[in-house]
Amino acid sequence: MQPADKLVMMANQIAKNLAIQGEEKAVEMTAEHISKFWDPRMRAMIAKRMAEGGKGLEPIAARALERLST
Repeated sequence: MQPADKLVMMANQIAKNLAIQGEEKAVEMTAEHISKFWDPRMRAMIAKRMAEGGKGLEPIAARALERLST
């Protein structure tokens, strides 16, 4: 598994665990978690994946990462 693929898996797991909060809250909380706990290299790698189309990311995870890029 490539490092970017592992980050996609991790982002999707976070989003899946928070989905019970409702979609909007899950997006917000996923973005907050990634911002707080992922180091800059991890965030840069997942941002690159998003820039390349976000392959493999579930909708909540993708929206959370979009929020972080703004």
